[in-house]
Amino acid sequence: MTKISSTTVRDDFNDPVAVVHYARAAHFMGLWASEKVLVERHFTDLSAPLLEAGCGAGRATIGLWDAGYRNLTAFDFAGELLDQARSLAATRGADAIRFLHADATALPPDICHVLRDKPSGSPPKPSEGTCHVLRDKLFGGALFLFNGLMQIPGRENRRAALRELRRACAPGAPLLFSTHDRDQTQVERALWRLEALRWERGEQDPRLVDFGDRYFEEAGTGRTFMHLPDRAEILADLAATGWAHTFDALRKTVAAESRAVRDFSDECRFWVAHKN
Repeated sequence: MTKISSTTVRDDFNDPVAVVHYARAAHFMGLWASEKVLVERHFTDLSAPLLEAGCGAGRATIGLWDAGYRNLTAFDFAGELLDQARSLAATRGADAIRFLHADATALPPDICHVLRDKPSGSPPKPSEGTCHVLRDKLFGGALFLFNGLMQIPGRENRRAALRELRRACAPGAPLLFSTHDRDQTQVERALWRLEALRWERGEQDPRLVDFGDRYFEEAGTGRTFMHLPDRAEILADLAATGWAHTFDALRKTVAAESRAVRDFSDECRFWVAHKN
């Protein structure tokens, strides 16, 4: 059986069921209370150029715009979601946001210099836009929200994404991202002990790449790949890719979330690191 790959994940995100799910959140949810707290705490310069990885349909992107951040570049590798984000930005008066079609594990060499041009004359369609090179810019910070980093199959690929984000950022720049803990509760620890036995016997889902992977389907959401790490794994990955760990905490300790957010996403752990 074929292993889950980036193509699998991209196709799942481009599925109409997933597109509707994420577009609805982008239109009606915006930044979570916890995300807003951490963004305001660690991204204090509203004018600094920020890079959002895995922007999807634009939920966090538009939330950042609404919070006053005006120098935003956002990218995703799922074209259908990206079109939703561009369309939403156009309706919210946020045409200045630069949207790119890119893969976090292999960003364009000039990722810190690209700017979406608007064709002269009539306003661009959501999927239109060309790139040109600017000069002497590095991003002042990066974000990879809603567990997007953990939806990259393969640990080395996740590390590649961390290295690429580091390459795009200025020294000292912050990185904010989130993960799901696989050992957060006693029940989860017991379930993962059973899963470890399956891996030892070679009886795990053959599509999975690493221990900690899950691939599941939910009504109204579509198919989802997710890697669930433990804390030691993330600390090791940050150290290996040139990021200095600054902060981590469960979402519930950062801010109380609305019922809508809790229905949209299970408990997660936020991480902040800075470029060495």
